[in-house]
Amino acid sequence: MVASDPPRQSRPAVFQFSSLRRRLLLLVALAMAPMVAMTVATGMRERSHAIEAARENLQRLANLAAANEAKSIDGAMQILRDLSSVPMVFQGGAGCSQLMADILSKNSDYVNFGVIEMDGDVSCSAVPSTAPVNLGDRAHFKRAVAERRFIAGNYVFGRVVRKHTINLTYPVLRGGAVAAVLFAAIDLSELDKFVADIELPGGSILWTGDAEGTVISRRPGAASWLGKPIPGALWRTAAARPRPAVLTDSDGIERIYAFARVGGPTLTDYTVMIGVPQDAVVARAQSDQMLAAVGLCATMVFALLAAWFGGDMLIARRVRTLAATANRIASGSLGTRTGMRYGNEEISELARSLDEMAAALEKKESERDGAEALLLAADKRKDEFLAMLAHELRNPLAPISAGAQILKQLHAQDPVVARTANVIVRQTAHMTRLVDDLLDVSRVTRGLVELSREKVDFGRIVNDALEQVGPLIASKQQQLAVELPTQSFCVDGDYKRLVQVVANLLNNAAKYTPEHGRIRTRLAATGARLVLTVADDGIGMAPELITRVFDLFTQAERTSDRSQGGLGLGLALVRTLVQLHGGSVHASSPGLGLGSVFTVELPCVSSGAVSVPERPAGAAGDDGGARLRCLVVDDNEDAAQMLSMYLQAAGHEVVVAHGAAEGLLMARALAPQLCLLDIGLPDYDGNELVARLRKLPETAGATMVAVSGYGRQEDKEVSLAAGFDAYFVKPVDTSVLLALLNRLASMRAAREIDAGARQDAPAT
Repeated sequence: MVASDPPRQSRPAVFQFSSLRRRLLLLVALAMAPMVAMTVATGMRERSHAIEAARENLQRLANLAAANEAKSIDGAMQILRDLSSVPMVFQGGAGCSQLMADILSKNSDYVNFGVIEMDGDVSCSAVPSTAPVNLGDRAHFKRAVAERRFIAGNYVFGRVVRKHTINLTYPVLRGGAVAAVLFAAIDLSELDKFVADIELPGGSILWTGDAEGTVISRRPGAASWLGKPIPGALWRTAAARPRPAVLTDSDGIERIYAFARVGGPTLTDYTVMIGVPQDAVVARAQSDQMLAAVGLCATMVFALLAAWFGGDMLIARRVRTLAATANRIASGSLGTRTGMRYGNEEISELARSLDEMAAALEKKESERDGAEALLLAADKRKDEFLAMLAHELRNPLAPISAGAQILKQLHAQDPVVARTANVIVRQTAHMTRLVDDLLDVSRVTRGLVELSREKVDFGRIVNDALEQVGPLIASKQQQLAVELPTQSFCVDGDYKRLVQVVANLLNNAAKYTPEHGRIRTRLAATGARLVLTVADDGIGMAPELITRVFDLFTQAERTSDRSQGGLGLGLALVRTLVQLHGGSVHASSPGLGLGSVFTVELPCVSSGAVSVPERPAGAAGDDGGARLRCLVVDDNEDAAQMLSMYLQAAGHEVVVAHGAAEGLLMARALAPQLCLLDIGLPDYDGNELVARLRKLPETAGATMVAVSGYGRQEDKEVSLAAGFDAYFVKPVDTSVLLALLNRLASMRAAREIDAGARQDAPAT
């Protein structure tokens, strides 16, 4: 066996610092020791620091006193400025003197107001004089005329008022020249009251001197000093405008002086000087130093006692409880509380704050969940409302559109009917676009649009958009210039959405360009970016409109000559769709009436295999030579009748039902090859109807087409999953419907030819 090491002897507990109390005691002692040493070692420095602090305070007092006096001078300047706009002042005579007397009676700080003519004569005065008074020799009058600005003059003894004053003069300009000079005389015995709220230590002196060093204010003893020169050493020091300095006054007392100018250079040349006895400052510093030493000792004693007695029970355990509670709250347990009893000390306050914070967070979390649920519910209701609004708007549009198409087919030779039908078709299409934009912008702004990306030629996108907007441009006889490059520029994007972007820009240009106006579309490439520009010479935009033209529901101001409608959604869709494709769009305009320019930038991709979107085939009247049996089910009698008439005009056999149950009966009797079913039926909806029709032997193989006013993507997905082959949104696009009819008719004709060939073939 190997002998084990002898156990180490533990140190006495007094030398161990594992407890918070001992560590706090050690930290307090270590922290206080340098402070004690610094207090002893820096005693003299504290004295100089105290003096410096006193100088700074004294400078602030000087600045405050100067500001108060400047406010008084500025008030006098304002009075004179106001008087300069009163015509009576320059008419002289008793009226002017009476006006000045009234002003003097309301301003007790002044001893006179008046007007000095250019020859120096006082033509108007609040204080009447027994003999003419001429102030042409006064420096303040000469300076006001020469410098053509407000002048605060030096000390004078008033000739008329017989008081110590300063004269404030204000030149009145007429045609660029001085016509007269207004003056106000301030009683210097009243000037001290503007600094009366400045509290000074005993033995302090406050002086105010003019530009020549003459006393215009002094505390104390103003009466015996007014008009006398300021002591030479003090005035020479003030003229240099130094920081606070120590000077010995005539009474043999050393004072710390601070200096401040009364107002800016354009207001006065006066200087405020405040002197405080240096002994008072030093005595206060020594007293503060002694107080600091006593406070330091008391602080050290109390700190050591607090560290010892408050260590474990009062601090450590409670701090650990708070830390554990905070960690649980941070981890997501918002129902956690400290469980501590609250008192009046800091840790209890911290515990209370921590508990209140947890409760507030828990409440806010609950409120946030509730608000989120309300927002989701409101958003769902909004979507349902938009879908229902679109459904209700499309229902009347469907028979209108179908009726217009029938008018075009049956009365193509009648120009009045044909023109009327074209107007109805065009306006119906416009209303349909408004409804589609309303639903599109709702889905786009919520991020519900999924792009079907493919490589497409952007030139083809521009041409297809021009084809859509062409009728509007033609109806306004606008000139359209299209600049497309000879080579293909491809983008990786959703063909239909990009056509929508270009069509919206062209539609916007056509809408806000007057008849016979010009629209220019240009496509080019800059580096790896494709640039599309749509410019017009229409109404243009004000700068404030350019900054928000891509916001929802933003439109230019309506005027009586712009009949094209809109909801302000098209450009908002443009910006969002372009951004989804990784591009940018911006607008510019030289101003109102000068046209607008919209520029779209998109990333280019290398040329190669390009997808060509399918186009609807067929034209009106081209039925492929076969007659189809059609079933139309729609509770809107007008819509059902118009769609039926349209199909009959195209040469097909049609039966109409206005309910799902009635539609089932007619389907059994007719065995239709094409069923056009409304979704919102009164007895049960079209999705259930198509499922039942699929189970009937007469309609199991028929083509099922949903014709609905609901245009949301989710509505389409539900209907297609229920058994429909296609989903048409009201009003039905007749070109797409004709393409479907022609395809079905061609397929039927091909089957009949094939069946006849088999019957004619000889038996082997």
